[in-house]
Amino acid sequence: MGRRIVVSGGGTGIGLAAAETFAAEGDRVVILGRRAEVLRTAADKLNAAYGPDLVTWTSADLSDPGQTRRAAESIAADGGVDVVVTNAGGNVAASNDGTLEGIADQYQRNFAANVLTAVLLTEALLPHLTRPGGRIVHLSSVAALRGPGSYGGTKAALHTYTFELAKRLGPEGVTANAVAPGYVEDTEFFGDRGTPEFIAQQIGQTLTGQPGTPVEIAAAIRYLASPEAAYVTGQVLHINGGAQFGR
Repeated sequence: MGRRIVVSGGGTGIGLAAAETFAAEGDRVVILGRRAEVLRTAADKLNAAYGPDLVTWTSADLSDPGQTRRAAESIAADGGVDVVVTNAGGNVAASNDGTLEGIADQYQRNFAANVLTAVLLTEALLPHLTRPGGRIVHLSSVAALRGPGSYGGTKAALHTYTFELAKRLGPEGVTANAVAPGYVEDTEFFGDRGTPEFIAQQIGQTLTGQPGTPVEIAAAIRYLASPEAAYVTGQVLHINGGAQFGR
């Protein structure tokens, strides 16, 4: 029997690629998100490929404490958790109307989407996380190093939360790390902003002249979640083709 993995934002993009990476190894995976139909479709696809009932799903708004608590209780009712991957979020408020009210709304929405979804799910599942051997992996972004402010600031906050968790949980044999991708193709992240010109600009910033892929980011997540990564904690792994040097 494989390990038990929880992946938020697991219905599309990087989250789905991560879920598939674990399922392909025979791990039991729970994917979470707000859109039930997207999650159902993803779970059906993975179960058809890797085995019936290997992947289950739970829909919840993970920025809401009550919904997150209920989701965690539902997950815990079926057993403990070995790995938590917090991938839910995005630049949900990419612009504002220039008023102070609009700016406040932009920052609050991005904070809820990226920080609260990670912190609340992690904290809700901590009592059920394997000790020793548990793994926590947060999805950050190159934006944490260079902006934009309202989105990048939330990802930078995940770095400090990662450091806090690493220090808090290290004595219990639990690691906490983050992966910070640059431009990654085949995701819903940029929406209408992902014009050919925008994509060319993003790729042009890399040293490799190519975009990242969800599978590449999933491979990094899989490593940080593996038993072999027991000595890796409190780290931010930057994967951006050299568009921004890590620090």
